[in-house]
Amino acid sequence: MIFTLFVTHRLTPRINSDRKDENFECGVEAEGNARFPVSIRYFMTAILFVLFDVEVIFFYPYAVNFYELKMEGLLALLMFVGFFLIGFIYIRLKGALEWEK
Repeated sequence: MIFTLFVTHRLTPRINSDRKDENFECGVEAEGNARFPVSIRYFMTAILFVLFDVEVIFFYPYAVNFYELKMEGLLALLMFVGFFLIGFIYIRLKGALEWEK
């Protein structure tokens, strides 16, 4: 296997050109510079979306075992939702979801 990797690396043609080395995205010609500043609010919104989306995933085991978990499961679920609700109230008060101030 090492021999094959070495031989193919040595036998591969090395043809470099500007056309070959330029970025390619879905058949669309690159235009302008991709390096521009992006507001941190976009990243905050994305992180918060993932956080609250993952919260919904944790509801599934409770929904599947609803009858078996009984009141103990309900209290655990309410506590879980309470923590996220406190976090949501916190980010609202800090203004993390406001685009303009």
